[in-house]
Amino acid sequence: MSQIPDLSGKKVAIVAMGKSHSQFVLAKTHSQPIDEVWAINAMAGVIYHDRVFMMDPVSRFLDSEDAGTQTGIMRSVLASHPGPIYTCELDDRCPGLVEFPLEEVINACGSGYFNNTVAYAIGYGIAAKVEEMHLYGIDFSYKTVVHFAEAGRACCEFLLAKAMERGIKIGIAQESSLLDTNEPAQTKLYGYHRLADPLVVGLEDGKFVTKKYSEIKETEKQPAFEYRAPEAVRT
Repeated sequence: MSQIPDLSGKKVAIVAMGKSHSQFVLAKTHSQPIDEVWAINAMAGVIYHDRVFMMDPVSRFLDSEDAGTQTGIMRSVLASHPGPIYTCELDDRCPGLVEFPLEEVINACGSGYFNNTVAYAIGYGIAAKVEEMHLYGIDFSYKTVVHFAEAGRACCEFLLAKAMERGIKIGIAQESSLLDTNEPAQTKLYGYHRLADPLVVGLEDGKFVTKKYSEIKETEKQPAFEYRAPEAVRT
């Protein structure tokens, strides 16, 4: 029997601790419909949520200071959270833990490439057959901090491509570097970005189209030509 619920038709938000998590708050205050919210690690102590993904063993938070400033909030969450908190190992000290259905997710994704917690949440969404996944606070790098980049971006993008292949619609916070979503429209297509009037990719009536940047730069925020990176939205 499957350990993963069938979430066909459901829209889920995966929210981690990067700066673009603020856009989740903005989306919610503007009534964006979301059926489930999945918190990554310490976000479980910050936002309302339905599931938590915390793939480190509990001992990292309860028996050491290895998690740094996340230690305090995670200790508070783990002490009383009713679950489900998906993780790699059960611990009697934490009532809400659920062992992550690893083999089922690996087989659903056709891959064993999971090198960070967000990747497991994406894989779970694929296995649950969600209709949409919206990702917030999953940034990995920032333009203003050029010497910093968190590991895991390639793995998440790899799994998002697998989700898209299955017809899952993917939304990325516009300030996130994931899938180059925060890059300017006119720089996303390599080669074409060097033209005097670069080509850009957008959506019209649910289909991808290319246009010259001069045609859309005044209207790119209007619904007639809503610019999104081609990887950022899949229908």
